[in-house]
Amino acid sequence: MFRTGNPALKESAFRGEARAYGDEAMTVNGTVNKTGVALLILLAAAAFVWNSETPQPFILVGLVGGLVAALVTVFKRTAAPYTVPVYAAFEGLLLGGLSVTFEQRYPGIVINAVALTFGTLAVLLAAYSTGLIRPSEKFKLGVFAATGAVALLYLVSMVMGFFGTSIPFIHDSGPIGIGFSLFVVGLAALNLVLDFDFIERGAAAGAPRYMEWFGAFGLLVTLVWLYLEILRLLAKLQDRRR
Repeated sequence: MFRTGNPALKESAFRGEARAYGDEAMTVNGTVNKTGVALLILLAAAAFVWNSETPQPFILVGLVGGLVAALVTVFKRTAAPYTVPVYAAFEGLLLGGLSVTFEQRYPGIVINAVALTFGTLAVLLAAYSTGLIRPSEKFKLGVFAATGAVALLYLVSMVMGFFGTSIPFIHDSGPIGIGFSLFVVGLAALNLVLDFDFIERGAAAGAPRYMEWFGAFGLLVTLVWLYLEILRLLAKLQDRRR
């Protein structure tokens, strides 16, 4: 059974695809290459926004465009070779704009968040590749349930925000807020492990070649989440020092 906390990489994504589409199968190396291309596109778009003094329009365009591209990718996986680069570009605009906003308030925070994000990716990929980490079914189920709970909590918090209120403590820079952010950062990192496992299983199942782009999309979703959570955590830590 395939299981991952990433909503883009669910069990039905790979099942039966190889029987329905041709002979060329996806590979783990191919997925890694596609992920690298998507990351380069994202970083290029973010760099384009970096010197902007008014990042808000880029944030809005990136948010809406990224959501549309993500939905198309999820519901039409055969379009992934075309939609994933577009998604990466929009996410670059979004992250670039948010990064500028955070950097203006917390100088130096972005480079630290980027380093921690890619450092986490490298460490977990090495641990998974060497067999040091191999998620069990109970482990997968636990991460999946925790990810769903956090997503629900964020949704409730967002709805409450429309009414001028919010869930207490979790967004603050106090011990509870920092502890919550540490938990979510760890959870996002564990989702990377599940994504590695899911992609490896998809390649072993003989999924079609275009699913390499879909696998790259899933990894990109998790990396964007991880970066944003690290950014939030570092901001809370800086607020606490003030």
